[in-house]
Amino acid sequence: MHSFTDLSAAFEKQFDKRHFPVHPATLYDAAQYILRIGGKRVRPVSVLMGCELFGEVCDDAYEVANAVELFHNFSLIHDDIMDKAPLRRGFETVHHKHGESTALLAGDVMLVVAYEQLNKINPSKIQPVISLFSKTAKEVCEGQQIDMDFEKQENVSLDQYLNMITLKTSVLLAASLQLGGIIGGASENNQKHLYEFGKNIGIAFQIQDDYLDAFGNPDKFGKQVGGDILANKKTFLWIHALDVANDQQREELNSLMHYNDEDKVAKVLKIYADCNVAEWASTLKEKYYNQAIQHLEEVAVSQMRKSELEKLARYLLQRES
Repeated sequence: MHSFTDLSAAFEKQFDKRHFPVHPATLYDAAQYILRIGGKRVRPVSVLMGCELFGEVCDDAYEVANAVELFHNFSLIHDDIMDKAPLRRGFETVHHKHGESTALLAGDVMLVVAYEQLNKINPSKIQPVISLFSKTAKEVCEGQQIDMDFEKQENVSLDQYLNMITLKTSVLLAASLQLGGIIGGASENNQKHLYEFGKNIGIAFQIQDDYLDAFGNPDKFGKQVGGDILANKKTFLWIHALDVANDQQREELNSLMHYNDEDKVAKVLKIYADCNVAEWASTLKEKYYNQAIQHLEEVAVSQMRKSELEKLARYLLQRES
């Protein structure tokens, strides 16, 4: 079995190329730009790891991994436009650098190229792979829409938020692992548990992402710290703070949701600290990690073959960027 680091290097080696035509350069340079600024590559490497659980990493696994990474970056471009985000991975976002209209088109063409990658795999695997990929793509879009709808809702429950981030974030990690399993010849039962492992780790990953947005080191995080607060996002942290705050704190939080004064981030973080939000988030993260490991235990391969996925899960919970 190869480590995440080894498979990440192998993926990067074959992915580090131009994926688009040269002309029109205004379109394709924008699409290539976001791929050049890196990323953790967790989702495509998860495809390779899911495949290697059941056999050797083959060319088809790399084609699917490429498609997943292209789709993921398509969603990031559009997400950044909707969030009006200035930074991604410590660099200018595509729409800041190339303009919103070009960024939209760049994202669209990445989705098309992703499907072109999937059509290169063994014909016997195309139907289940494209079926899962398309289902997941639709769910990611649903999750993004629900996230935007939350901005207009006065109240969002924890269950509603969990459903949203499951769709927006965790289903892609879950599907990446299952797609790898399909290529590797996994049984349906093994695919199911691999998917649930990824889904629960994806939720824990989002909890950590929400935490880093509020409490992370901006030099390590690569995004604007407090960005969710400034964008009035109803995150895990915000929802829990509202649930446990006293009347005065709740009134202040609701007031801050509607006004962006210069001390907004500091004021919200003070309430988070008073409400022990960081400690609560850590406990919730552990809950989903433990559920993920239970599903991984049910995957019918040797413990040795699963060890690298356990290491990946721990890394995603402990990361600072």
